[in-house]
Amino acid sequence: MLDPVGGDRFLDSLRSLAEGGRLVIVGFTGGPIPEVRVNRLLLNNAEVVGAGWGAYVLGKPEVCREIGAAVHEMIETGVVRPLVGARYPLEQAADALKLIDGRGATGKVVLDVR
Repeated sequence: MLDPVGGDRFLDSLRSLAEGGRLVIVGFTGGPIPEVRVNRLLLNNAEVVGAGWGAYVLGKPEVCREIGAAVHEMIETGVVRPLVGARYPLEQAADALKLIDGRGATGKVVLDVR
């Protein structure tokens, strides 16, 4: 299970894990940073894993290039189809940020730079 929210949702996510489940934490967009009571992990043989992308790739630019090329190929071949909810020219970047900040975005918000 992937948890980008944190806060109260973290505990709900942890409770919903099946035996041997894994909860991957990728961010904290809502509420306080949660704490883990390890007895919950022990009882279900579950795992909580942090996936801090920024810290991981900071000194590894080649990893970003490799992953970017692989994702681009998956998009080009149709393996993945990102949901683009809004598209703005670069000159309207402030409007795109307002949409995101106002929690009005559905899917990806894309800035066209060409």
